[in-house]
Amino acid sequence: MLHPQIASISATRHILKKFNLRASKRLGQNFLIDAEVVQKIIDAAEISEGDEVLEIGPGIGTLTQGLLEAGAKVTAVELDKKLPAVLQETLDGYENFKLIQGDILKINLSELMPQSFKVVANLPYYITTQILLTLLEKKLPIKKIVTMVQREVAERMTAQAGSKIYGAMSVAVQFRSDAKIAFDVEPKCFLPRPEVTSSVVICDVRENKFKIDDEEFFIKVVRSSFGQRRKTILNSLIGAGFSREKILKSLEISGINFERRAETLTIEDFVNLAKNLQEF
Repeated sequence: MLHPQIASISATRHILKKFNLRASKRLGQNFLIDAEVVQKIIDAAEISEGDEVLEIGPGIGTLTQGLLEAGAKVTAVELDKKLPAVLQETLDGYENFKLIQGDILKINLSELMPQSFKVVANLPYYITTQILLTLLEKKLPIKKIVTMVQREVAERMTAQAGSKIYGAMSVAVQFRSDAKIAFDVEPKCFLPRPEVTSSVVICDVRENKFKIDDEEFFIKVVRSSFGQRRKTILNSLIGAGFSREKILKSLEISGINFERRAETLTIEDFVNLAKNLQEF
């Protein structure tokens, strides 16, 4: 290891003091201080020598250091303009590290990561959903996404049809990946401590097994269906601008009762509904 391990409370406090840093609430910063958690994330991502990894929000380099030590080639995107100077010092000497200062939602990821890669990140809570859906919807050559998110978000990502928390995000994530919760991370593992428990979720990205041509239209149908959860699927889609006649015909052909609510529909149900809505 080129430098002392960053994943400890003493090292983190030293770095924050040296660079006169404070965790930004606006950017949802909580610095990981548990080396065991870092290793568990790396194990969950199944990092091998030479793996191309995209890290979002490397912070002061805690998880980044672990990835680099495991042999990954890390491209990190950091929004906070204060942190590149910190990372230049904390990760100095690691030749397999590249830092991009910018907004992950505005960067051309196809150009940045043209070859097969993994995403490993401790995502800021306030923008988790937007980042995840962007990664999944851009059809990038991603093999695996391993992210630390708020426990509540992890449960929504992996929820099954019929659950009260099953929603558009559940469908979008599971439409493109096999998702599971790997383990939980307690607030004490961070500085400062967040108010909630975190979870690490593994998404094994795969070829679309549902065979749908227009994925954009499919996502539109899903989001429209969950737009007003208390309404039936019929009324939700009418409210989204689809014609009543077309909806009823499509539901009938898809074998879906018009009185059902969106949370009772499986991904296969949504696929069939989207195909039939588009056809009529």
